[in-house]
Amino acid sequence: MSVKKYYSLSKKRLFKINRSITGEGIRRTLNIIKKEHPSLKIKSIKSGTKVFDWTIPSEWNVSSAYVIDKKGKKIIDFKNNNLHLVGYSEPIKKKINKIELLKRLYSIKSKPNAIPYITSYYKKNWGFCITHEEKKNINRKYKKKDIFKVVINSNFKKKGTLNYGELIIQGKSKKEILISTYVCHPSMANNELSGPIVSMSLIQFYKKKIPEKTLKFLFIPETIGSISFLFKNQSKLKNILAGYNLSCIGDERKHSCMFSKYKNTISDRSLAEAYKLLKINYKEYSFLNRGSDERQYNSPGIDLPIASIFRSKYGEYKEYHTSLDDFKVVTLKGLKGGYDVAKKSIDIIQKKIVPENKILCEPFMSKRSLYPLTSNAFQKNSKTLLSRKIMDFLQFCDGKNELEYISKLVNINKKLTKKIYLICKKNNLIK
Repeated sequence: MSVKKYYSLSKKRLFKINRSITGEGIRRTLNIIKKEHPSLKIKSIKSGTKVFDWTIPSEWNVSSAYVIDKKGKKIIDFKNNNLHLVGYSEPIKKKINKIELLKRLYSIKSKPNAIPYITSYYKKNWGFCITHEEKKNINRKYKKKDIFKVVINSNFKKKGTLNYGELIIQGKSKKEILISTYVCHPSMANNELSGPIVSMSLIQFYKKKIPEKTLKFLFIPETIGSISFLFKNQSKLKNILAGYNLSCIGDERKHSCMFSKYKNTISDRSLAEAYKLLKINYKEYSFLNRGSDERQYNSPGIDLPIASIFRSKYGEYKEYHTSLDDFKVVTLKGLKGGYDVAKKSIDIIQKKIVPENKILCEPFMSKRSLYPLTSNAFQKNSKTLLSRKIMDFLQFCDGKNELEYISKLVNINKKLTKKIYLICKKNNLIK
């Protein structure tokens, strides 16, 4: 089973990599995925590149970071856990007293045994993250004037790159289903690796066949990665019919999701149908509580039909953004459940017929013998009624609605909807 394979791969090879939104960690991760799926294309965008309202930051890498006490003992070491260092910390080598050190130490009082995940991507800063118990111990053990040596061997490469991975499984249609997940967090399992595990498993399944609709998989740094992809592919976005953002999809807790902004896309309807067919009770989160890449895909002017699939939504489970988010939280059973929902949703979309008008504005139906040649407001027979239903049908053929949904919108049964679809297709009105 592919889920088991990538679950094992992630535990052994991906978990301990120090990933961030740029740098060697994300490239190393993408190269491991590429070894599993050689058709993955690793894309690069130069630091300093303007992408919409954002700018790609300098590439950040770190080789070591630690704090040494007065006796020469390392009391905090990045090599022991890469969550110990605030993401994008600037390089530093200095001596400071205990009071200054405590100001630079991040912990969570309510989670005394957890190392928090903290970043400072767009403002130069530095700091270390430790458990609250460790912070209390430092405060208790050392005197105010005790001196500590702080070393952060990091660097910012202005001529660096932001990288993301893109894999396309070409279908019979150019219309695409987009599956997006992120690869930009250090050692966390549900918030980081569950999405890539499910995505790799889906690739393994679908690459063995030619699907009806093209599948496009993205492995990106969250936020800036999706913005970069959208910026680079503006002319191609019209091909995206549906899709899902996969995040925090690997635990065994309640299934949950976030529909697209207006909750009226083929992605939303197919996801709801998948839950129903799988007999899964799920929790729906409001789009107002968004926090992952559904923000970018649904932004005004982009307006892609992308929903998000979770198990426990980001920010809603106790281990979120801490060292407690490990492979005790993410399980094979939990991942399999997330995979089943994503795959079922994709399969449903693959089977949908989504008609799109070929003629701009209302077509001239009379020349096709689909509308009465004589105008008579009092004549109501089966032919005029059918003409009206055909016109109603065409109003909703915008390339966003499947036949079943159009059937509901125009209040006709599925059999007649299919008949009208075939009539319109025969007359070259839709594609």
